[in-house]
Amino acid sequence: MTSIEPVEIKDIINKIKEHRKNVNIELIMKAYNLANAQHGDQCRKSGEPYIIHPLHVAYILANLGLDDNTICAALLHDVVEDTDTTYNDIVKEFGEEIAEMVDGVTKLGKINYTSEQEQQVENYRKLFLAMGKDIRVILIKLADRLHNMRTLKHLKREKQIRISKETMDLYAPLANRLGIYSLKWELEDLAFRYLYPEEYFAIVQGLDKKRDERLKFLDIVIKEIETELKREGIEFEIQGRAKHLYSIYRKMKRDNKTLDEIYDLFAIRIVVNSVKDCYASLGIVHELFNPMPGRFKDYIAMPKPNMYQSIHTTLIGPNGTPFEVQIRTWDMHRVAEFGIAAHWAYKEANKTKKSNVTVKDDKLAWLRETLEWQKDTLDPDEFLNTLKTELYEDEVYVFTPKGDIKVLPKGSTPIDLAYNIHAEIGHKMVGAKINSKMRPILTPLNNGDIVEIITSENSKGPSRDWIKFVKSSAAKTKIQQWFKKALRIENIDKGKETIEREIKRIGMTHTELFKTEFVQAALDRYKFKSLDDMYASVGFGGISAGKIISRILEEYRKTHKEENIEKKIEELVEKKQVSKPSKSGIIVKGIDNCLVKLSKCCNPLPGDKIVGYITKGRGVSVHRADCVNVKQLVSDENRIIDVYWYKETKSKYNVDIEVYANDRKGLLADIIQKLDSVKASIVEISSKVNKERTVLTEITISIENLEELNKVIKVLKTVDSVFDVKRRK
Repeated sequence: MTSIEPVEIKDIINKIKEHRKNVNIELIMKAYNLANAQHGDQCRKSGEPYIIHPLHVAYILANLGLDDNTICAALLHDVVEDTDTTYNDIVKEFGEEIAEMVDGVTKLGKINYTSEQEQQVENYRKLFLAMGKDIRVILIKLADRLHNMRTLKHLKREKQIRISKETMDLYAPLANRLGIYSLKWELEDLAFRYLYPEEYFAIVQGLDKKRDERLKFLDIVIKEIETELKREGIEFEIQGRAKHLYSIYRKMKRDNKTLDEIYDLFAIRIVVNSVKDCYASLGIVHELFNPMPGRFKDYIAMPKPNMYQSIHTTLIGPNGTPFEVQIRTWDMHRVAEFGIAAHWAYKEANKTKKSNVTVKDDKLAWLRETLEWQKDTLDPDEFLNTLKTELYEDEVYVFTPKGDIKVLPKGSTPIDLAYNIHAEIGHKMVGAKINSKMRPILTPLNNGDIVEIITSENSKGPSRDWIKFVKSSAAKTKIQQWFKKALRIENIDKGKETIEREIKRIGMTHTELFKTEFVQAALDRYKFKSLDDMYASVGFGGISAGKIISRILEEYRKTHKEENIEKKIEELVEKKQVSKPSKSGIIVKGIDNCLVKLSKCCNPLPGDKIVGYITKGRGVSVHRADCVNVKQLVSDENRIIDVYWYKETKSKYNVDIEVYANDRKGLLADIIQKLDSVKASIVEISSKVNKERTVLTEITISIENLEELNKVIKVLKTVDSVFDVKRRK
């Protein structure tokens, strides 16, 4: 049944019966009848009756083999949000289990959030918390999103783009993380169609042109493989398929190639009865065709965290045309298509039997860790960035000295591994050996690395800077928890200072804003138990001072005339507009023709966040906001002044860069060549080697802004043997 064919309740029941014999038809019909009655005359943008949508969502889940309660929740998933049916009504008629699932996919009510983004983030947070309690919630949401994507043509272009981007950024990676590839590929291809329509249809037309040629090639290759598999007595099913459109597009972009230059546009899948037959089949195809070096992956021996298992190998076929072969068992194929839903369906189908097959806790460990991190991440931007990072699949497989395999996010460091093993190992970490050699603890790990964590009882704990470098939510959570516990008093003081600066920045006073009723609204919104909890959260970076003040201002406006606050803001803007930049391209708030000096301790650049410090007789000294000296300066808050970059000024600024690399011949020459390739002006350069044959090259360059600096750092990281490049603080 295709996405454009109509679905009726009988189709859903028949589809469920394909997976299991016992179906509670009475319960499913009860849910359908309620949904049909409540949605009544409601219509979708296409003009079709609204009930068509929950029917399709339920059918998608029935195809995944989900249980009766999930099917009921799918049929009812919009009634609380879009009709006068309440959560308690669902509990009364269907019980708490179904009601909880419906509530999990229901968006939050009309709470007065400070921005649309914050509203959306809180919807995500609610969804993921519900998902943590019951994984079926997210399965319903994915099916809901898939049907919405299938019918996206009925919406305006602006909405098509917004929904498709959200699908590509969040829901397709989520389906991938849960191993539900049958949904992942379709979500990606549909989003690709609306985000990049020209590229999408160009690939479709390009594939159609060579369809007959491709089918002929597949037929020849499949017949050869079939003959040999039969000769060896292996029972199998074999099929050829074109690769998904978005995966082809990504490969074209990654390798900078046209469609005609991409040869492995199709794959052959061999499904057999046992793991033994998988490896026997692998031997057969490698005898028939030459494998491409570096294009073999054994996910049977080393499964992906989302439970995916298969052997992938790329072979050179007739006329030198590459093609991919995937080999797996039937159980692996079921998990590859349905992911975590397959485990749930198996458990449901066998719940009357004694079985140990369940969705293991460790399969959702990443979700629990993400949710733990998000408890302290109240800033919407931080929440979304962390969420997207966790959803993307790229991983690195490393080994402990005992041979245990650890799976970490790509780009992880030994710090991530230390916290993956145990929080105390991370807290006491002082060094690391990678493949028996001492390496910096910020070294990115590669597949196959053997990593030994070195600890010391005398360690004073983690560095706050580690949070910027670690990739896993687990590591971030454990580091944050350490700082929350160990440095609570310091965090409270820091939070107070930060909030005071924010109040001063908007031109108001603490007395005006920090009235009990105003502050309580902020505590309630962000679920702080006390004022100190709020200060501590701001202090360790859990939420920005701007978010707190925005919420307090909402309450302030309710009891003060709107024009008063707006007038204050207008006055501030006028002050900024009359200020003139100094020769260094810096505007000092409210002061013209002021002597300004860029501090040499941190060499700020346009694009950096900066603060000004009024010196005695030497004008204003400008520092980067993260400069180590700023903390000492802000204690004298009367001498801190707002400064910012004047965008129209183009000046040259000196900045210091440190390049860390393994020693080799010609290293310095290659570094200079890379700098020359991006036209970076070198002011000074020096290089020294330590006993471990690690080279530190210190470079001073003259550039215009932070963007230019980032470009230089990026190109230096491509130099062979370089393992870290950073700006000197």
